[in-house]
Amino acid sequence: MQDFRDIIVVEDSLIIEVLKTIDKSSKQIALVIDKDEKLIGTISDGDIRRGLLEGVSLTDSIKNIYFKSPTIASTKDSKEKIIELCTSKKIYQIPIVDEDGKLVGIEILDELLHSKIKKNVVVLMVGGLGTRLRPLTENIPKPMLKVGNKPILETIILNFKKYGFINFILCVSYKSEVIENYFKDGSNFGVNIEYIHEDKRMGTAGALSLVDKDKLEEPFFVMNGDLLTNINFENMMNYHIDNMAVATMGVREYDFQVPYGVVNVDGNNILSIDEKPTHRFFVSGGVYILSPLVLRSIPKDKYYDMPTLFEKLIEEEQKSISFPIHEYWLDIGRIDEFEKANREFGEVFNA
Repeated sequence: MQDFRDIIVVEDSLIIEVLKTIDKSSKQIALVIDKDEKLIGTISDGDIRRGLLEGVSLTDSIKNIYFKSPTIASTKDSKEKIIELCTSKKIYQIPIVDEDGKLVGIEILDELLHSKIKKNVVVLMVGGLGTRLRPLTENIPKPMLKVGNKPILETIILNFKKYGFINFILCVSYKSEVIENYFKDGSNFGVNIEYIHEDKRMGTAGALSLVDKDKLEEPFFVMNGDLLTNINFENMMNYHIDNMAVATMGVREYDFQVPYGVVNVDGNNILSIDEKPTHRFFVSGGVYILSPLVLRSIPKDKYYDMPTLFEKLIEEEQKSISFPIHEYWLDIGRIDEFEKANREFGEVFNA
């Protein structure tokens, strides 16, 4: 997502000043916002030219000539959806807004179609036994189960590749030869793959102590190898960097409804009754971004899970933040979830 600060204008801006703004930028457009920083329109060189032909002056404001119903995309939209939107509308730039309509960025079609290669490494945890998925996992590891006619792990890798992340480290254990024989060095999939072998259970964070620290010089992803999601990984990485965090956890909203009327009391006095209230929580989504300095907090050759790592970072007052996952997300840990993934795969991933 592109920075937009150099192309922001307000509707009282003079046409001559907006022209200068557009000329200085390579984006060929200016974004009109209100006092609450909400997007209210766009204006291009073409809009200005049409205004001049209709008799407006360069010293007039843009109030009557800017486009007030622009095509926009949401921060929740995938890269593929944004490309499809730009293509169908025949536009080359598209503003990005959050759920409140506040401007947060702009995407350029040409750059979306030619994603820049990122240095950031993706560490995938693919060594689990998949016990709850037996008998499906008796002969193959869970990440190699096929959803939509391809292994779950292949879908994960290709999703990261769409956003320019091509450097992978796979932490393997159970039936690792199945994974290694399929992906090899990754060249057949247009990515680079290295392998780390866990000889014992290390936990998601503990396994990172086995990785060569020289390979993790930039913020890096850590993700479970049994997740299906269409998160915009580039947005998540930008979010981590923009917030100057040392650790970012993707979180999902989880709703739990109490099946009874909850009675609120003070002693034996009934204060109120809440009929079947719903409680909302955030739970870990199994995808994280860590900055390299976090590795110093992980003990060597010892089981260490991710919640423990985050608790330690919080205790040390190192900035740890959450990244809400609103996109499709499914943890394939049980047979029913595996079946659900196969039902939904084609619709979600346009297979």
